[in-house]
Amino acid sequence: MRTLRLALALALLGGAVRLAAMIFYASGDANYNTTAPTGSLTNSGWQWQGYWHGFCGTSIGTNLFITAQHVGGVTGNTFSFAGTDYRTVARFADTNSDLVIWQVCGTFPSFAPLYQTGDEIYRACVVFGRGVTRGSEVTITNNGTAAVRGWHWGAADDRLRWGVNKITALSTGGIGTARLLVAPFDRNGGANAAALGSGDSGGAVFINNSGWRLAGINFAVDGPYNYVANGPGFFAALFDASGLYDEVDTNVWKLVATAQPSAFYATRIFDRLAWIRSVIAAHDGQQPAPALEAADTVTGPFMTVTGAVVNATAQTITVPMPAKPQFYRLNGCVSLQVSSVKFSGGKLVLTWTNGS
Repeated sequence: MRTLRLALALALLGGAVRLAAMIFYASGDANYNTTAPTGSLTNSGWQWQGYWHGFCGTSIGTNLFITAQHVGGVTGNTFSFAGTDYRTVARFADTNSDLVIWQVCGTFPSFAPLYQTGDEIYRACVVFGRGVTRGSEVTITNNGTAAVRGWHWGAADDRLRWGVNKITALSTGGIGTARLLVAPFDRNGGANAAALGSGDSGGAVFINNSGWRLAGINFAVDGPYNYVANGPGFFAALFDASGLYDEVDTNVWKLVATAQPSAFYATRIFDRLAWIRSVIAAHDGQQPAPALEAADTVTGPFMTVTGAVVNATAQTITVPMPAKPQFYRLNGCVSLQVSSVKFSGGKLVLTWTNGS
């Protein structure tokens, strides 16, 4: 397998791109699979998908959701889930994958179970995401005959969609030690066979094993591709890349000689179960200590203060002396106010109390 290379979501910088879209083999209808799946796919994960500033997040605890780090976000942003908006108050980023868990104020009505058996290969999956629709055809011409190979990425519309696929392999090339689930765009995968594109990042992959369980979080796709061996190339969902050029390194293009589809990649939950469980055990259902945020002006934008030391027992927050005047606020789940500010040991110490 060629080396998986990555770029930021929404910033097409070359190589395999971190995600944002869903494209179907069977249909280019923008309304395709924009309502919850039914039949044998009922309750296959749609009910646990929330809206995280243009991307997806999946509830995994009473007040925790998981998504991809590379889609961004800061504490104080809103996570919309099951018709309710929840304010985020804490962020727990994994150092060995692209996964991040966010804590919110409030309680979710339900949350997804985790895939725990490590037998994903050759299992069917349901995948969720938001982003672009199917664009124009990608065609090549052989002996005067045009052949369709897939579709360019189309317009983004920010709608939640679902599709199906099959996990065929595990891959390295992600962040840290976590492996990636590999799901090729198989033209024989049925009416709901789906590929991903730029906007599906953070969406979930579910596998049915004694119930539907969260097996992966969307991370990347293959690409870019090109008609010739130079130039910027393009991103597309391809059920057959043969006859096109694949960028195997920056500005290095290789002809795809044999029939093979493009694939999407999802960070494997099973590889990070211990970390996920540790976050859930420590924080699920707990009221977090407030986060200190600062801004240059009273109207913001406010950002979390790095290096702040929170003492929940003493209700103090200690921070390095700012290099310039700052406006501070506390981000917590209950009404808080700063009751005193003092200087100690060259640092700023803020004490808070509960109340309006």
